[in-house]
Amino acid sequence: TQGVLLSAWSTETAPKKQNYTSVHEAVKAGDVEQLASMIKSGASINEVDEVHRFTPLQCAAHSGSLECLHWLLWHGADTTQVTVRGWTAAHLAAIRGQDACMQALLLNGADAAARDDRGCTAAHLAAAHGHSYTLQTLLRTGDVNVSDRNDWKPVHYAAFHGRLGCLQLLVRWGACVDDVDNNGNLPAHLAAVEGHLHSRNDHGETPRDLGDHPEAQEVLAFPAHDAAFKGDLSVLRGLVRSGVINVNDRDDKGSTLLHKAAEQGHIHCLQWLIEMGADCDITNDAGETPKDVAKRFVHLAAVALLTPRTGDSNCSDEELDANNVKGFETHGVEGSTDSKEDLTLDKTEKKNARIRAYHKIKELERLLEIAYSNYRQLGGITEEERKMKKESKAEKELEAQLEYERLRREKLESQLDDYRAEISQLRECRQKTRTPSATSAVSAANSPAPAALFKYVSASQPHDSQAGKHFVFLIRQAFFWLIFPF
Repeated sequence: TQGVLLSAWSTETAPKKQNYTSVHEAVKAGDVEQLASMIKSGASINEVDEVHRFTPLQCAAHSGSLECLHWLLWHGADTTQVTVRGWTAAHLAAIRGQDACMQALLLNGADAAARDDRGCTAAHLAAAHGHSYTLQTLLRTGDVNVSDRNDWKPVHYAAFHGRLGCLQLLVRWGACVDDVDNNGNLPAHLAAVEGHLHSRNDHGETPRDLGDHPEAQEVLAFPAHDAAFKGDLSVLRGLVRSGVINVNDRDDKGSTLLHKAAEQGHIHCLQWLIEMGADCDITNDAGETPKDVAKRFVHLAAVALLTPRTGDSNCSDEELDANNVKGFETHGVEGSTDSKEDLTLDKTEKKNARIRAYHKIKELERLLEIAYSNYRQLGGITEEERKMKKESKAEKELEAQLEYERLRREKLESQLDDYRAEISQLRECRQKTRTPSATSAVSAANSPAPAALFKYVSASQPHDSQAGKHFVFLIRQAFFWLIFPF
């Protein structure tokens, strides 16, 4: 199986000219084919180099060689091995701002809470070096207020090194700015010691005074974003070059400096930010790239500038075809949001890397299907099948209940038809009975015999005796029932 997996990473692409003397050199160059060949030939996947004492995985995390890092993780590279300072691959990715590598490490079980010799986690190092995007990735899985041996939290490191972007990110994630270290220092004290905190501005206002004005507070929290929005390139350049703000830092709405400059159509700011390596594919909280923002505000020049540099500028919703090489030329690039200067691949290398990754997906899908087939043949039931079985059982129960209700309804409808027929018969019988009775009554009333009889009885009855009165009553009763029998 390992041979099949190794071959899945090797497609028919042009071989590289370099012949590397070590696995680490192949990793730094991003040559996954040479890496696979060396490991297959007997090189150790956790070999330590003599200069930096890095393993290939640590070297990949440090240099941003994402494809090699994925390959090493897949083939069992040790994520817990440390350097001489106690740094894991996650620590090195945090130091260099290799966010894509950091995400891959965390997804493959790397410990974000691992500590180096000073008790620092990867979050401490990301805050110290100003890599806010990598820091945000770490904050999703870790504690924002974790302490090192000196009781410094990430917020202390961000304040001490003047990393305003990381500082504001930590505050939004719930970092406590009132915590003190072992010497009683607040983050503000550390910032002041290094000259990153000015007590008063030209108007004699402190940051606390400015906090009473929301618009001033926003400018204070995101000065570089405000400069990009206003098109003030000198202020923007000073903040980025001094390391106070990372070129891809976000504000409270997820917007980068490119978003702010694109919103106002400041071409000179956009060009400078792109030259500094700003990522044109980052989306804000609304899901918009800088190009989308420029298009929304109808800044056509900004749209034209950003379109060739946006990863999805030529993308389509068509299904990928492994035989169509052009389909792999329009997708996103390998690299990290925070750091892009280490490993640079040309267009052909990026295309080949995407093709290899796509073949890897197809190969894993095929192997997964084989594994499922073996599991079923051994009598196993997968979670999906168990779920489908439960759904099928519930469906059958509902169908049986529906059939019962259908039969019950038919029976009730049959009974209702019988009742309606019986009611109809009763009505007909009643009609037939009433018609002869009425005819008899009319005939009896018009007949001369009853009238004569009534007259005779009335004339001849003995009115003076009790027996005579009773006789008259009986005659009248008989006459009444003769006319009205019902």
